[in-house]
Formats: sequence, C-alpha cells, structure tokens
Amino acid sequence: MPGRVEPPPERRWRELLQLALAEDIGPGDATTPLVIPAERVGHAVVEARETLVVCGLDVAEAVFLALDPQARCRRRAEDGDEVAARQPLLEVSGRLVALLAAERTALNFLMRLCGVATHTRRFVRAVDGTGAAIVDTRKTLPGWRDLDKYATAVGGARNHRVGLFDGILLKDNHVAAAGGVALAVKAALANAPPSLRVQVEVESLEDAVAAVEAGADFLLLDNQTPEQARAIVQRLAGRALLEISGGVRLDNVRAMAETGVQRISIGALTHSAPAADVALEIAPEPEGGAGGVTR
Repeated sequence: MPGRVEPPPERRWRELLQLALAEDIGPGDATTPLVIPAERVGHAVVEARETLVVCGLDVAEAVFLALDPQARCRRRAEDGDEVAARQPLLEVSGRLVALLAAERTALNFLMRLCGVATHTRRFVRAVDGTGAAIVDTRKTLPGWRDLDKYATAVGGARNHRVGLFDGILLKDNHVAAAGGVALAVKAALANAPPSLRVQVEVESLEDAVAAVEAGADFLLLDNQTPEQARAIVQRLAGRALLEISGGVRLDNVRAMAETGVQRISIGALTHSAPAADVALEIAPEPEGGAGGVTR
C-alpha cells in the first residue's frame, strides 16, 4: 500500500471550509446555546463506524479550530491508515458550543474524504501484482478538486492532470472537430508546449494504430472490453503508454489490468465513492487532557 501522501496546503481548501461552516451555521447555532453555557469546556472523540481508510484529518482539525482557536486536537490515527469500526480517529477538547457547532461540517469533510480513499484502496488492492496503476480523473466535486485528488492518492491511486491547464488529452470531441485522429495528433504534437505530454483517446484498434503512426505515444483506450484492449496491447506493446478508461468496475478491474495496460483511469473513484461512516461523541476528558496537540 502507498506511503504517506503530502496533503494540499490549507490555502487551497480554506475557502471551501469557510463556505461549509457558513452554510451550516448561518447567523448562529440555534440549539446548543440553549442548553450549554458558552464557556463550558468538554472533550469529543471522532471515530470510525466501519472499516475505512483515514483521510482528511487536517481539514477536520481546521474546522474545530476555526470555531475555537484554543481547542486542543490529538490524532489517534493518520491519513492513509486502515482502521476498523469503533477506532478513534481524533480527540478534541475545547468549548462545547464550538465543538458541537463544528461537528457536522468536520464529519462531512471526513466522510467524503475517507469514503474516496477507501473506495480507491479497493481498486488498488484489486489490481495488486498486475503492474497496472490506478489513476484518478477530473470527475470531482466542483470546488473539491485538490481534496478529492488528495483522497485518491491516499487510497493509492496516481493523480492524473489536475485541470485542463497541466495536461493534454485529445478526447473524442477534439478528434471529431479536428477531422480525425491523425490530424488531431499531428496538430497537437506540432503545437504542444514541450513540458506537456499529449495523450489521445481512441475507441478502436484502427484508431489506436492511426494515432501511433501519427506520432502519439500515450493512448487512452476508451470503453474497451478486456479482449479489445488486449488486442491493442499486443499490436502496440512498446510503442505507446496504454491506459484503459470507461466501464471499469471492481468486478472487472482485475481483468482490465491483466490485459497488459500500464494504467487504468476510473472516474468512479470520486464521482461514485460511498461516504464513509464516521461519528463524533462527547466523552470524558482523558487523564492528562487531550495532549499531543497537532495545531
């Protein structure tokens, strides 16, 4: 399984965090102040309620600290860890009105990010030993690109291009508008910045051969069966980097990997990942306090 992945800097997701808090709290929590004094302090534990891959602790901590800068956080796991149900992930001590106001937003970030990381890890494990890498896509929640791609990396996938600006991928509509595979490839190769590699989406063996003969060395085999992909691999092995995309599921990803392709890109890592089950419980203060402050 993958080593530790560097999380995106806070400046890349701070605005998203602030928007999430604003939409949930609005002008103020109408419930908690009715029953809890403003300065009462307490202790909370965030825990897994199912087996999952941990992801998003930086963001969860930042949510609590946004409402109580004096809160103390102690991690009981790290991003990338696989944990079982009832495993504590994070302990937080601070003003109870702040902890309870932050609860839903912190859990929303965690359930999404842990869910994507967990779903991705299943795909990565399914192709273990084949030599094929699992790759993510741009099919992320709007505004969540950095966090979604961080979660897939935590799960063990490779990040594809972040956006339209840092990679060239000639898709079917580009090819159609350019007048065909060969014309699209030649135009892209002639005009592409030297720092960006050109990838071409193809839908048949004939298009794959035409793309390579036009100079392409990186193909995306779109919506191919394992048999169709294997035929392309046999024909073009050593001449191009080959990636499968489209129609990939947990029940067929191993067969796709065994065709000999180097990469398998899967939009479902992000667009169809089930949310992970995480919860927060108010708990007694542990002996010695919440020590191990991370922020």
